[in-house]
Amino acid sequence: MRLSVFLAGCPLRCQYCENPDTWLPSGGRLTPLGEVAERLWRYRDMLAATGGGLTVTGGEPLAQPAFTAALLHRARALGLHTAVDTSGFLGALASDQLLLDTDLVLLDIKSSDPDLYRRVTGQDLAPTLRFAHRLAELGRPAWVRFVLVPGLTDGEANVEGVADIVAGLPNVERVDVLGYHRLGVPKYAALGLPYRLAKTPQPTPAELDRAREIFRARGLRTT
Repeated sequence: MRLSVFLAGCPLRCQYCENPDTWLPSGGRLTPLGEVAERLWRYRDMLAATGGGLTVTGGEPLAQPAFTAALLHRARALGLHTAVDTSGFLGALASDQLLLDTDLVLLDIKSSDPDLYRRVTGQDLAPTLRFAHRLAELGRPAWVRFVLVPGLTDGEANVEGVADIVAGLPNVERVDVLGYHRLGVPKYAALGLPYRLAKTPQPTPAELDRAREIFRARGLRTT
């Protein structure tokens, strides 16, 4: 069992984002750190007994680095496992102490090509790669997440490029190749936002397996 805390605010505008309601800082409910920490205290025994812990996600948790750092520190003080789910784009805002209080970084690497990365996210790839190498230098455990989107991120050259990047990061324990899905589509309609992938199909199991094989060929563990 894990307690997931979703923070509002994200500088990326990923075409397939399932949480567009978390893009703006005003999209969430103002919650004091003490209130969240009290929930951790209340559920600490259950979280510890089930081998779970705290995951800070969003949005982008590093858009609120001070809050994220304080929450992770409190969780670690309770003996709980901690994880941060991030694109890495704001990795420069993460202090070394924040990363030391993070047992696992779930790092999204959405593309290996700068032009495609900007097309997918609206932002630059370089900050994410700098953060990935910083995690490696600090020896912080990481799981890389890669979303396979037909007609967008599924090109063989792109998948191979991401695999090459990850193969050079000795701290990465596994790669999760995730299939694009449409679960967030109703949120776009509710928010009055256009959904750019309305005609994009979900990848087939065979397509996902082919992508995973590219990572495995480089000695990487995949799911």
